[in-house]
Amino acid sequence: MSDKLVLVHLTQEKDYAFKVAFEGGAPDLMVDEPPPLGSATGPSPVQLLTAAVGSCLSDSLLFALRKFKQKPEPLRCEVQADVGRNPEGRMRVLRMKAVLTLGVAGDRLEHLDRVLEQFEEFCTVTQSVRAGIEVTVEVYDAGGVRLK
Repeated sequence: MSDKLVLVHLTQEKDYAFKVAFEGGAPDLMVDEPPPLGSATGPSPVQLLTAAVGSCLSDSLLFALRKFKQKPEPLRCEVQADVGRNPEGRMRVLRMKAVLTLGVAGDRLEHLDRVLEQFEEFCTVTQSVRAGIEVTVEVYDAGGVRLK
């Protein structure tokens, strides 16, 4: 039994474009496949998955740092999804790489080593995706120093 049920409604607007309505008051969103199937009137399913991983990792890192009263803002995150064919010839997300960048120098943040050790474990989306897709994570500070 789950602790929480998340519900979204998709309604076809035209061809591969769907309106997504979210329970709980979030604004509707249009999704669409890129050409030649769709018209790219909204993000594709792969883009949504990629954004979900990046958003969850960013939220987890920010939450972990704020638990120690640290101010790492503004955070940035770039996620790359490698899409290609699996051994059966089907298109799949083969792997993902997330690069998070803090808005400050790493040496200004207390407990950073502990945070970097743990924050990924609390990311619901990334840990779920990792069951089927390799996801690597790097973290840099504002000066470009690699922290993880």
